[in-house]
Amino acid sequence: MTDLPAATPSAPEADHRLVADALTAADAAAHAAGCHVWPISALADLEAACRLFEGIWKPAGENALATTELLRAMDKAGSYVAAAFDGGAGDELVGACIGFFGPPPDGTLHSHIAGVSARMRGRSVGFALKTHQRGWALQRGATQVSWTFDPLVRRNAYFNIGKLAARPAQYLPNFYGPMNDGINGADDTDRLLVAWQLAEPEAAAACHGRHRITDAEAERDGGAAVALGATADGRPLALPVSGPRSLVAVPEDIESLRRGDPRSAAAWRAAVREVLGGLLADGWQVTGFDRAGWYLLEDKDAQ
Repeated sequence: MTDLPAATPSAPEADHRLVADALTAADAAAHAAGCHVWPISALADLEAACRLFEGIWKPAGENALATTELLRAMDKAGSYVAAAFDGGAGDELVGACIGFFGPPPDGTLHSHIAGVSARMRGRSVGFALKTHQRGWALQRGATQVSWTFDPLVRRNAYFNIGKLAARPAQYLPNFYGPMNDGINGADDTDRLLVAWQLAEPEAAAACHGRHRITDAEAERDGGAAVALGATADGRPLALPVSGPRSLVAVPEDIESLRRGDPRSAAAWRAAVREVLGGLLADGWQVTGFDRAGWYLLEDKDAQ
């Protein structure tokens, strides 16, 4: 069992207001993205969701990310199985997200897979899916959603930390083992586990479009030290950690590096594992991500 921040339940009246506000935010996000988001249970929709996942990750061999039978069982058991449909294209399924509940005392939903078709990227369909998931989870008494993502992928780090205001809780080296798919290649599958505290004002603000902004340049000017930077030729460069705030860089496009320069990609993986993973293990907290490619961390013992 991984360590996550404890979820705090609210009073019934506050819960009602919180859920209503979350559903309003979800409706607004879907409208802005030009899509509809709702739970799915029909076999045709479940099959389409599986095809979407396969098309995004392109797993090697018979290593399916999800099967129709699995999604059918998850839905029947009360887990989260939802999809986004393009309102302007005959309600084509263009995004999907699945999650399951943790042990009953935790009040936690673990979001396992979320993906959006390539043609819909840039329209905030993923944001609409996550805001829907928040409202759905709050309706069922869950106050926290956790999930994992590759810490080297800039757009995912910004989406999860900056746009959704989720907080990294743990660094997980080679979490899934070899996947050998179109995204991870042969690289180790290191992941950051994040916890999204659904009832926190910061999460509510994020779902209404008020995102967490981090400016790495301003942080450096204010005294934050670079714990991991890059050399002139784009290689990772670890530096001594000093002061209560640190910045950790990630490469511009790790997926292209894996295809074109796997040795450099492996070097970045090792460096981020050592520096970012080491800081988290020592009790530092990620408090932001600059979409230019920088994690901002603070030493909680120095606060």
